[in-house]
Amino acid sequence: MEKQKRLGTQNVAKLLMEFSFPAIIGMLINILYNIVDRIFIGKGVGAIAISAVGLTLPFSTIMMAFGMLAGIGGSALISIRLGEGKHDEAEKILGNTFILLSIISILVTVAGIVFLDPLLRLFGASNVTFNYAKDYIFIILAGAIFNAVGFGLNGSIRSDGSPKTAMMTNLIGAITNIILDYIFIMKMNMGIKGAAIATIIGQSFNTIWVLRYFIISNKSSMKLKVKNMKLDINTVKGIFAIGMSPFVIQLASSVVNVLSNNTLKLNGGDYAIGAMSILISITMIFLMPVFGITQGAQPILGYNYGAMKIDRVKKCLILAISAASVLCITGFVFVEFLPGFMISIFSDDENILRIGTKGLQMFLFMIPIIGFQIVTSNFFQAIGKAKISIALSLSRQVLILIPMLILLPKLYGLNGVWIAYPISDFLSSLITLIFLIKEWKSMTLRENTEENINMNELVEI
Repeated sequence: MEKQKRLGTQNVAKLLMEFSFPAIIGMLINILYNIVDRIFIGKGVGAIAISAVGLTLPFSTIMMAFGMLAGIGGSALISIRLGEGKHDEAEKILGNTFILLSIISILVTVAGIVFLDPLLRLFGASNVTFNYAKDYIFIILAGAIFNAVGFGLNGSIRSDGSPKTAMMTNLIGAITNIILDYIFIMKMNMGIKGAAIATIIGQSFNTIWVLRYFIISNKSSMKLKVKNMKLDINTVKGIFAIGMSPFVIQLASSVVNVLSNNTLKLNGGDYAIGAMSILISITMIFLMPVFGITQGAQPILGYNYGAMKIDRVKKCLILAISAASVLCITGFVFVEFLPGFMISIFSDDENILRIGTKGLQMFLFMIPIIGFQIVTSNFFQAIGKAKISIALSLSRQVLILIPMLILLPKLYGLNGVWIAYPISDFLSSLITLIFLIKEWKSMTLRENTEENINMNELVEI
């Protein structure tokens, strides 16, 4: 219990650094699964294979959405319950989270494989890219349970006060994936299937170490117990209430991916889809550390909000936004001044380089303000206000972006696809700022009320 109590007593900046740094490394490690696949596929298989992997992104996004529904919802709720001093309830949430992740991933696997062919066509696959995409995503879908459980329970390790362990579990899987990618693709010539198999084996190693932590490790204060694996309707509702925000966001992202792929196919062909696949990977290089900051801040925000320590909540939020903004501004410098170099890391194909270099500069033009938007949206999730978090995230990825993707390509062709994203980033950040100002005033009023109550109690004593 001491590991959780320090979330409400130790220096906030020190805590944020302690929890965020491993989370940042963990998120970068997570994106390595995709980045390394794309690099080896681009260098070892070809540009069209990269386009095929880009076509499978909606599948990956949907799988991650369901992992977030139970995983992030469970870890956030665990942090709040630990902040309230309810350890048994937190342990029950852990057991329910594990079962939900297992059931959901199996259902996603079955549905994905059954409807694989029509879904690939819907997602924009051409006759040239179809077989590549099918070979890759079939294997990924078959191993979805490893992705879901490993990723989903990793956040609960952080909520238990062990951010370094959470980082190490990810590191084990990523290193395995990188080594096997090289062996399967470059040495054994297994092509795109080799990339998928390497990914699944890496994720299975990650899952084994996550389960080891909660079952036999002495470091965990919570244990994964059979008695807590019986689904409780109220617990499930609580998990879904918070997890619904990232779930809806990811599902919305998959819709955007489908729309984007088909628009790219119409305006730029298969190579444009391949370029977008690389652009998304580059974006994740800079945004994954931001997500790491939000994950590191989540248990601190949740615990202190539950413990009514509003001053610490405010300080953590300010520090998180500041750190995320610095990272995003750094990313802006790279993409604006070295776009060709960044694209060339993934592919030497002239078509990919030509389309991607121009697209990258437009695509990430508003990256300096994205960090603020992401951190603030996740702040509302961390304090249990999932509806606001959903609204803010959807404003960026659905409500504004989808109309832009429909309208702008008709006016500006392929360039219209690229500029739709920064326009959406800018407008959604303005909306987010309005919500934050309102919540800040509410927290200040709550803080002042609590101080007055404490002062009156002291006077009475």
